[in-house]
Amino acid sequence: MELRQLNTFRMVASTLNFTRAAEALNYVPSNVTMQVKALEDELGVRLFDRLGKQLVLTNAGKRFLSHIQDVLDKLDEAHSVVHDHDNLSGTITISANEVICAYRLPAVFQRFRSQHPGVRLIFRSVPNQELKQTLFEGTADVVYMLDEPIRSTALTVETLREETFRLFAAPDHPLAKQAVLKLEDFHGQVFLTNEKGCPYRTMFDRSFEKEGMDSITYLEFQSAEAIKQCAISGIGIAFLPEIVTEAEVERGELVPLVWQIPDLRVYTQMLWHKDKWLSPIVLSFIEAAREVLAVQNEKDLLENVQRN
Repeated sequence: MELRQLNTFRMVASTLNFTRAAEALNYVPSNVTMQVKALEDELGVRLFDRLGKQLVLTNAGKRFLSHIQDVLDKLDEAHSVVHDHDNLSGTITISANEVICAYRLPAVFQRFRSQHPGVRLIFRSVPNQELKQTLFEGTADVVYMLDEPIRSTALTVETLREETFRLFAAPDHPLAKQAVLKLEDFHGQVFLTNEKGCPYRTMFDRSFEKEGMDSITYLEFQSAEAIKQCAISGIGIAFLPEIVTEAEVERGELVPLVWQIPDLRVYTQMLWHKDKWLSPIVLSFIEAAREVLAVQNEKDLLENVQRN
């Protein structure tokens, strides 16, 4: 068993793609495939399943990754102490859901890449409800979640900002021009939401149940973009964070309804495993996220003051 095979296996586990792993390691794809095959032959187990075009870790692969991660982290730590931290190189894997990826992280990626152009940055979009598991499996270094305040004994959680969720509809929707809304106004309406299991969908259901409305008609989607486009088309009322709809509201394609959703506190949060050694690369990315989100917070506060 060779160190390069272990590094290759970890990269494939992070990217779940032989071609992207090869690019990150500066190998040809056939070399990556050969190394993983040799490792599987030596261990006598399959580390990955090939489900059509999708590559997934087997249970054996997940167990193997959790054990070698500590070893490779120690080697990375030893490597870092003898190198100049101003000229970082290596790879970092970040995971987040669709909304954070599209509307919060691009500025973070830009800041980090400008500071450390030699670092290979890998991003994997993962459903919100599966993000914490990527930290336990070692397939992500840092993840970003939209959720209620997260408490964990195994994970370090840092809250970056609160996100406001609203109900949005097309300008010609029957409820769009009402200055006051009552609970009964929503009876018979179609709500466009994320699928069950999504944390903020759970909070949405809970809020309306507290108000006494438990028979709701839903259209469920995996994509915030799909929810937004269906609302613009007049299909129903969208439940989305404000940041997703800023451009459409400014253009007059969507309007926020006056209804305030009670007891809904959702935050963008940054997480990593407490037992993971934080390399200079990871620490630098965490700091970039703090700086960029702090600027976004200040900008939003200023805009709110100007509007009011």
